[in-house]
Amino acid sequence: MSGIGGIGGGGGIQQILQMRQQILDRNALLKDVHSAAQASGSVEETTASPAGTFTDALKSALDGVTATQRNAEGLSAAYERGDVTDIAKVMLARQEAGIAFEATLQVRNRLLSAYQDIMRMGV
Repeated sequence: MSGIGGIGGGGGIQQILQMRQQILDRNALLKDVHSAAQASGSVEETTASPAGTFTDALKSALDGVTATQRNAEGLSAAYERGDVTDIAKVMLARQEAGIAFEATLQVRNRLLSAYQDIMRMGV
């Protein structure tokens, strides 16, 4: 009996989980490299206002999610045209875009909840 979506049983799921872990490991490594590059940057960047750095961080995170979604859409369209034959690559990009969107949605929910808590505080 074949597994979900034609993936063969537990071995296929293990492969997907291993690929996911590799992606997470690479992402963590890229974040470390990016943090090291920013740490070696100019002193002016570290003295920026907290509102500016939060805004910039939020904007760059949203831009990253948008880029991930566009990449997934591009790969899906290429697969539909027959340009890309690796369905695993397409599905992985779509899953990555979905997870990025879910994470963004959770951050938005937490920010909204924190804002509402602050607004309920007495003066």
